Amino acid sequence: MSRVKVEKQIGGTIIHLSGKFIGGEETDLLKHTLNDIAEKNEKKLIINLADVTYVNSTALGILIASHANFAKREGEVILCNISKSIENIFIITKLTLVFEIAESLEKAINSLSN
Repeated sequence: MSRVKVEKQIGGTIIHLSGKFIGGEETDLLKHTLNDIAEKNEKKLIINLADVTYVNSTALGILIASHANFAKREGEVILCNISKSIENIFIITKLTLVFEIAESLEKAINSLSN
């Protein structure tokens, strides 16, 4: 089962994701959660992928749209704790050039604090 947990912190928001994001209800929930955060005009977002086992193109599209939304509002999105298999997807699709990726949640928080 996939989960999306929102935590307020760092003068912004951390979203903890777990499970598979394959274009069903879980992906819709992710999209609605990211849209809600954007509508609140948040400027800092960390997406923690530590417990994510799979993302498909739909989920990637949602992450890209969210990044674009934050970027146009001069906000920041950092991904962290990406598994090797998901990191490979980001490398192949060249999304490592789009997203800032931190090894750990702690490093992502430090990066946003600076």
